[in-house]
Amino acid sequence: MDYENGEVDGEGEAGYNNSHRAFLQAFLARSVLTVDEIKPIFAAVQTAHGRPTLTGDITEPEITNAIHTLNSRLSLLDLEIRSTRSQHQDRTLVFALVNTTSDPLTQAATTRTPEEIAFVKRVLDAMFEENNTPNREVMAVQRNRALQLARVREQRQSHVNEHDDEEENGTATQTQTIGITIPQAEKVLRDFVSEGWFEKSRAQYYSLAPRALMELRSWLKEVYNDPADDESGEEAVVRIRDCEGCREIVTVGQRCGNRGCGVRLHEHCTQLFFRGQRSGERKCPKCKQEWTGSDFVGEKAVAGAGRRGTGRVESEEVDDEDE
Repeated sequence: MDYENGEVDGEGEAGYNNSHRAFLQAFLARSVLTVDEIKPIFAAVQTAHGRPTLTGDITEPEITNAIHTLNSRLSLLDLEIRSTRSQHQDRTLVFALVNTTSDPLTQAATTRTPEEIAFVKRVLDAMFEENNTPNREVMAVQRNRALQLARVREQRQSHVNEHDDEEENGTATQTQTIGITIPQAEKVLRDFVSEGWFEKSRAQYYSLAPRALMELRSWLKEVYNDPADDESGEEAVVRIRDCEGCREIVTVGQRCGNRGCGVRLHEHCTQLFFRGQRSGERKCPKCKQEWTGSDFVGEKAVAGAGRRGTGRVESEEVDDEDE
């Protein structure tokens, strides 16, 4: 079967056939696939449909062309196979089957309890609010800190009799502990890693994986970026920024040394971005300050601050009462 020429293999219309359906099954089963993972699958599909093919014969353009055909059908189901490159130095090309109409928290609601969904939201808040400050943009959360978020204290008000004689009702604040157990939290984190939403580093940090960055792009900016308010005079708060080079979200990379400057670059984008500048000279394109290459976004921001871990978390112990 020739994807480029739209030949068919017995049934189906030109441009879409059983080979495409078989290829789609791989994405339905795993959701996230790298190019190296796709190639043997792609070769096996073509071989099974009468075109003996070796893994080494598969090219990226062939994969891209087949995915383009699949997306023409998936769009009717509000699904799309998108691609991005890893933010790390290996620049691995990653493809993911994503939902184009809702965020992952909404999608996960069919398989997760409300308490588990609330836990994931607290982990995201830790990544993009607690561990994402003007001085240190870590955008990741350490395992111990994530598990601490399993259970939280919630305050609520209840009516009490304030004056017995006058029968006046007042309010009192009560505190209750809500959430999930530590083992439940550990399972949710493992599942989100295996499903391609989170990455877990050797240093035990959880961060967003390529699948989440592709699918959550608009949602992240809507939730964590605050627009300027002309009436109150409040300035915009931008916690989620795009790479100045590739225009994809940066959660791992470099930042301008000027804390008031919003320029961010992925590590692998820096060489391409500064290639046009004079030899040995690297200036921020916005503020023109020298680009140090030693001001980081991601886990390296922790080391850059002269400490391991994300602040107070490392010295705290996880409450294991529920284990």
